[in-house]
Amino acid sequence: MSDLDYQDRAEALLRRVEAQCDALNETTDADIDNQRTGGMVTLTFANGSQIVINLQKPLHEVWLAARAGGYHYRWADGAWRDTKTGEEFFANLSAQASAHAGQTLVFLP
Repeated sequence: MSDLDYQDRAEALLRRVEAQCDALNETTDADIDNQRTGGMVTLTFANGSQIVINLQKPLHEVWLAARAGGYHYRWADGAWRDTKTGEEFFANLSAQASAHAGQTLVFLP
């Protein structure tokens, strides 16, 4: 993947996360505060816990840090996939955000 392709896909992912946080705040009582600084989005939950998603441009990866651990994603087979397990980014984000919020939250690709 070229640097430009990576940048386009990664930025689209961050915008999607931000938009879905806003939508979840309107349809649930999850109260997720999302803050964007450059290539990083921080999701802060009502209990003070956080999920951090940031771009790793030199590696062409997206990293997600949550209470359960850190995850690295690369674009493969039409989706951002965990470099160890192959799990899709938004499936894991849904699981992690649900654990942080104490309720089921669904983020869609």
